[in-house]
Amino acid sequence: MSKKVLIVGGVAGGASAAARLRRLDESAEIIMFERDEYISFANCGLPYYIGETIKEREKLLVQTPESMKSRFNIDVRINSEVIGVDTTKKVARVRSRDKGEYEEQYDYLVLSPGARAIKPNIEGINSKRIFTLRNIPDTDNIKAYVDKKGINRAVVIGGGFVGVEMAENLKDRGLEVTLVEAAPHIMAPFDTDMVVSLEKELLDNGVGLILNDGVKAFKDQENSIEISLNSGTKLSTDLVILAIGVFPDTGFLQDSGIERGAKGHILVNENMKTSADNVFAVGDAIEVVDFVNKQNTAVPLAGPANKQGRIAADNIAGLKTSYKGTQGTSIIKVFGLTAASTGNNERTLNRLSIPYKVITVHPASHASYYPGSLTMTLKLIFNEDGKILGAQGFGYAGVDKRIDVIATVIRLGGTVTDLTELELCYAPPFSSAKDPVNMAGYVAENVLAGRVDVIKAEEALAYNRENMLLLDVRTGDEFDNGHLEGAINIPVDSLRERIGELDKNKEIFEYCQIGLRGYVAARILTQNGFKVRNIDGGYKCASMLNFKPTKVDNSDNSKRSMIDSDTQVVKGEVQKGDYDKSLDACGLCCPGPLIQVKASLDQLNDGQILKVTASDPGFYEDIKAWCSKTNNELVNIERNKGMIEAFIKKGDKCKVVNNSFPADALLKDKKTMVVFSGDLDKALASFIIANGAVAMGKKVTMFFTFWGLNILRKPERVSVRKGIIDSMFGFMMPRGSRKLKLSKMNMMGLGGKLIRRVMKNKNISSLEDLIKSAVDSGVEVVACSMTMDLMGLKKEELIDGITIGGVGYYLGEAEESNVNLFI
Repeated sequence: MSKKVLIVGGVAGGASAAARLRRLDESAEIIMFERDEYISFANCGLPYYIGETIKEREKLLVQTPESMKSRFNIDVRINSEVIGVDTTKKVARVRSRDKGEYEEQYDYLVLSPGARAIKPNIEGINSKRIFTLRNIPDTDNIKAYVDKKGINRAVVIGGGFVGVEMAENLKDRGLEVTLVEAAPHIMAPFDTDMVVSLEKELLDNGVGLILNDGVKAFKDQENSIEISLNSGTKLSTDLVILAIGVFPDTGFLQDSGIERGAKGHILVNENMKTSADNVFAVGDAIEVVDFVNKQNTAVPLAGPANKQGRIAADNIAGLKTSYKGTQGTSIIKVFGLTAASTGNNERTLNRLSIPYKVITVHPASHASYYPGSLTMTLKLIFNEDGKILGAQGFGYAGVDKRIDVIATVIRLGGTVTDLTELELCYAPPFSSAKDPVNMAGYVAENVLAGRVDVIKAEEALAYNRENMLLLDVRTGDEFDNGHLEGAINIPVDSLRERIGELDKNKEIFEYCQIGLRGYVAARILTQNGFKVRNIDGGYKCASMLNFKPTKVDNSDNSKRSMIDSDTQVVKGEVQKGDYDKSLDACGLCCPGPLIQVKASLDQLNDGQILKVTASDPGFYEDIKAWCSKTNNELVNIERNKGMIEAFIKKGDKCKVVNNSFPADALLKDKKTMVVFSGDLDKALASFIIANGAVAMGKKVTMFFTFWGLNILRKPERVSVRKGIIDSMFGFMMPRGSRKLKLSKMNMMGLGGKLIRRVMKNKNISSLEDLIKSAVDSGVEVVACSMTMDLMGLKKEELIDGITIGGVGYYLGEAEESNVNLFI
């Protein structure tokens, strides 16, 4: 006797189950119910149709009711919603647009209802300008709205896969886009040290980014909608995409007796069977087992849903196949950047108290000597036994296949040693003799074998510096171009000769650019009796931790502009063909591109232009700093799919502008001041002068030392690790600008209160307002690193926007100034 099988919902899980079951059982009666008209469509392609990367709507439709009937003999009933299930009578209750309500009996039932977009109950949520994206009708509505004239701005709420993809595609349509995420970072599958690169890619491509700030309310205006955020920020836009997550669409099972989880997900066993007889469930509506940590979870991904549909069909047909769990392997395109992950991230492992180790590598996508080689970043997470728990990667080429390889090894229960032994495809256009996957395995093996002790960058930066020495083993040029605060520089190639400069009584935290030279340095020092820890991922990882989104300038950037090397002010235009020499620095990691740039410029005459193409992502910022420090002019710089193209004019700032005044005299128009005093009146004078100077267009540097540092302290107590003497100093000194005293007529603090009251009555800005105005206007506020150490102050205790520098930094600024004050 033939089976009667009802399938609730199509798309990935339901449609896969139907097709598989028909291939296994020609005699089965199969009926599929779908609440709207579309039973199987490419839901992952919907944002790209809105963005017009996919031009033809028909390509989104994988199967139609007609094609499912003709090929698989499946009775597809569209516009038919299953509104209830009686598992005792084995009956499904259906509401049909054409037939009204009726009951349909079954022998077997497959539930694939999917999930709905979350719409929180907040003011204004039902505005017609707010859209969600889950299906073809949603897609049609959004695209029709975007196609209208006058739709120029969009705000995307939520930084998950759908939110980020919609932000990119709306930007590609020419809209001004802002993405708002309530969490500290976008893209939950990625750890903080990895996801900041995705956030930077969004900003670099003109997408505004607001993090750690949720939506409080929406309010329709005459021609727009206003969004109020929890922080008080207000945004005005033409269109809102709400993409803050999904919940399982299982409300119709309320009285069915089918067991569900705390959030409404259907509970199933390894055969996809529910608690009810002959009822199976698949897709976004079910709880699955996490393949790595073996805990129940929900992972709404198309790949697992397809596999689950196939397994449910197998078991209905008598094949006892099982589902082993979900790894969460996923990938996303963020403009030119690719990011992928598999297994568990650090956040998940910490939540479950599962111990782990981490390494990060920055290999090339293929042989660096073959054109087009691009750097990627791979992060590998593993346990003490070497078993791989997860991996993440980002880059402009080759990331997908590396994460796929690691995902396969995880699925097979492999270890980091297995990664080292993999024999993978190699030819210069495709990989290196040591594939990036092999390299990750080698580094992880070294950690497990105790050949190197690694520490994560965020842990190293938060470490108590009292008994620790921070060592930068990069070249001098790299160090000058940017380094971690407080580090000393001994290049790895000079380390053996200069090893006597290091104190064996202190633990050494050392780093290079990406970790490789750091490992060599660690081996040298360890074998010479030093206690050493190598900062994982090097300066490249550590420097990204301080990345914070800034306001995006959405002005037209289509023209190539001449940019002043000091101020970055637009000066004019340059044509793409206007250069005298070209340099291909692709495949080189820092400092390679900078070294090549210097060598090439040395061969040019003053005023000639060098065109540089580089693949190292850090080159984009490095070359700006390098040009500024070397008196060369960065004419133009831009990025395109991972490649960086820069035009540099060889400069000569000592050239005479006219017979009376040499050029360097004209350039010395900066203002510097040393703020030694911590008195309220002198602090006011300092910031009044600074604000006046910056208002006149001058570059101002304020160098705070000794008692002046108290002006920069945060008013609240900050928990940092200190010695007894340092803590005593901090207790005795005033904490912040509001605690400062007058140098004269203080009268036990009454004088300070009196002058603040007079200033308020006469509408004169307070010291706190003057400080904020100065920082916001670009005044460089520098805290003396030596005095901070002497007085026991930590960077965390200072207000935001402060630069830490030494006497050398101040003297360099003073050399370029024509006014220098000591207060």
